[in-house]
Amino acid sequence: MKTSLFTVMVAALCFAVPAGAAERHMMQPVVPPDKLAEARALKNPLAHSPEVIEQGKAVYNGKGGCVTCHGIDGDGKGPGAASMNPAPRNFQHHGFWRHRTEGEVFWAIKYGSPGTAMIAFGSVLSDQEIWALIHYEQGFAGRHGMMEHRGEMGPGGGMGGREGMGHRGRRGGMDE
Repeated sequence: MKTSLFTVMVAALCFAVPAGAAERHMMQPVVPPDKLAEARALKNPLAHSPEVIEQGKAVYNGKGGCVTCHGIDGDGKGPGAASMNPAPRNFQHHGFWRHRTEGEVFWAIKYGSPGTAMIAFGSVLSDQEIWALIHYEQGFAGRHGMMEHRGEMGPGGGMGGREGMGHRGRRGGMDE
């Protein structure tokens, strides 16, 4: 029953947002300003391992329903994305991962993303499932697009800080 209710919720979201969708700019935060410090303080407790990534993949394609909006390749072009404005995030963009912490992404999955069709999944997914999902989603950008210090999330370190943010690809890579 829970799965079919979830499927109905996702389907409803696909048609609830006007067409003409454009992805929000990569630098636009996914967390409200008053929650940003709290989100950035969160750290992924799971090791980046094949087992964790497989768990995240199962959540992405199954229970989480992420594939419906974000697409099988994480490009934000799933079957439900056509009518969404803004469009779902494209996890293939290296800039998406360079400019926010894993804690910010965790917060957006757990509590939703205001101003978008991204609903809160905190009542559907456990914290461990969300963290595993994040490890899987990072893979869409490839290792060269991610910050080098996974264990040091938060302001000034890891994925949200400036350390390790050297140029890693063509200049126009963030705005395809």
